[in-house]
Amino acid sequence: MGRKVFVIGVGMTKFEKPGSKDWCYPDMAREAGNAAIVDAKIKFEEIEQAAVGYCYGDSTAGERAFYELGHSGIPIYNVNNNCSTGSTALHMAKQFVEGGLAECAMALGFEKMEKGSLGIKYTDRTLALDKHFGVMNEQCGFDAAAPAAAQMFGNAGREHMERYGTNKDHFAKIGYKNHKHSVNNPYSQFQDEYTLEQIQDAPTVFDPLTKLQCCPTSDGSGAAIVASEAFVDSHGLRGQAVEILGMNMTTDFKSSFSGSMIQMVGSDMTKAGANKLYESTGFGPENVDVVELHDCFSANELITYEALGLCPEGKAGEFIDSEAQTYGGQVVVNPSGGLISKGHPLGATGLAQCAELTWQLRGTADKRQVADAKIALQHNLGLGGAAVLAMYRMAS
Repeated sequence: MGRKVFVIGVGMTKFEKPGSKDWCYPDMAREAGNAAIVDAKIKFEEIEQAAVGYCYGDSTAGERAFYELGHSGIPIYNVNNNCSTGSTALHMAKQFVEGGLAECAMALGFEKMEKGSLGIKYTDRTLALDKHFGVMNEQCGFDAAAPAAAQMFGNAGREHMERYGTNKDHFAKIGYKNHKHSVNNPYSQFQDEYTLEQIQDAPTVFDPLTKLQCCPTSDGSGAAIVASEAFVDSHGLRGQAVEILGMNMTTDFKSSFSGSMIQMVGSDMTKAGANKLYESTGFGPENVDVVELHDCFSANELITYEALGLCPEGKAGEFIDSEAQTYGGQVVVNPSGGLISKGHPLGATGLAQCAELTWQLRGTADKRQVADAKIALQHNLGLGGAAVLAMYRMAS
């Protein structure tokens, strides 16, 4: 068992539509990183190691981004783990402190993205997702007119409908909820509320997913500073420190390629990571008050409810219909607006989730504050694949 690790400072930029703002990744990193340093009430020189995440950029862009905060000669690790990049950087920073390699470390993530759906950058080598595409081609075929990611998660949604009788309304209700939540988040790319009918009638990206149920590409950055208990106490930070009760990463199992689209997009990774987290912390899904989970598409939020144990397998439709996953219900899921509305700059997403949950546990989330939030759960997923899960509470 390693040392206790605490989040002592967080920061993030507003997520923006690519090309809508005249800035570059160093500008984003400077804004988010300095905000985290100010929040932590420490000096830049006290950071001993850093993990910096991004997916789109040249090698060592992590150093270039971090140098906006200062130059101290510390180790800086560049991290790329698809959509779970930000939380992977956080997981590394936590391990630096947990293992006694540092008393204070930073995780920083950013992305400067292109407009439109994600595409393949390198066509002269084996695709990292070739096994995943193989499963989809065999089970569902491939629609050249639709974005690949939307097809993967949309087909997982279709499988859930066939197995358990969920319907298009359930996916639309998730989009409705997350857009409604985002109205109160000044960091969100979109802060517009829509009616359920507007969600349903938006242009179809890949049936059953409409445009308002899909995350947009985004520019932005997030940062978190973690520290040991001794560092927290020596700096008088216990009143704002958030303990990482547990954190783990899982990668694909053989079952990911068994023919199930639900398993191919990460449900087994999520389920295994969640069960390990619940066992290691002594807290279960029934104890969780607020969740930030990876809703890249509404279909993924739906199947993730079951993988996290927030509801029984096959019962996500009933869970949604009862409004158990919003304010006044069993648990508040994605109070930030989630990826669907907040946006999804790949390298920053996991750190933005950490920031949101830190604010929720501190009671500083303003109009989106979850009442009496004590235990928070994070889920960040990247196809290819990795799922990172974490559980947090205020330092005792």
